Amino acid sequence: MIEVWSWPTPNGQKVHIALEELGLPYNVVPVNIGAGEQFRPEFLAITPNHRIPAIVDPDGPGGKKLELFESGAILIYLAEKTGKLMPQDPHGRYICLQWLMFQMGGVGPMFGQWNHFHNYAPEKLPYAIERYSSEVRRLYGVLEKRLAQAPYLAGEAYSIADIATFPWARGPERRGIEPGTFPAVERWLAAIDARPAVQRGMDVLSERRRQGTMTEAEREVLFGKTQFAKR
Repeated sequence: MIEVWSWPTPNGQKVHIALEELGLPYNVVPVNIGAGEQFRPEFLAITPNHRIPAIVDPDGPGGKKLELFESGAILIYLAEKTGKLMPQDPHGRYICLQWLMFQMGGVGPMFGQWNHFHNYAPEKLPYAIERYSSEVRRLYGVLEKRLAQAPYLAGEAYSIADIATFPWARGPERRGIEPGTFPAVERWLAAIDARPAVQRGMDVLSERRRQGTMTEAEREVLFGKTQFAKR
């Protein structure tokens, strides 16, 4: 059984969704990032980057245990392990990986920066908010152009590229995007949100999600000097 060290954030949710879609048995080990559990020795033994998610597969390649971090790498591994959720032909495979990298290098980091400066920064910085708001809108525009051409990011079939992007892209109205601005994205979000496996994946650890205002202790762990300490 695959062991998933995770928390209900978009990067964790990608892996939860993929495991549900693939029907692979797994066990979740919660890593409360607001409480600093990502710095515990047992987690650092799996990932030196102290970021969720990470997996341990006792039945990895060649029957050997595999410890793996980085959500994109985990999605590729799970798709290749099962032969599902990624096109088998070389052309389709590279298109899928292209959009997966777009999420990893663009959507995730830029949406994350918008969220930080808009919701969590101790002072409102108009320059940063405007910069990342503009970049978020641009990235939605890129998704819109692609999804106006094809039902899914990799083409005709649902894939790990969609799984990776969905948890980040959902709820555009929270980022000041008016309904109807990106109709193809809205169609795509609704189609994915309706999938039972996606609903199950999004529900994993949902009861652990922080409620209410972030405490100063959580703020220090997530954004302060704690995360930069040598380990």
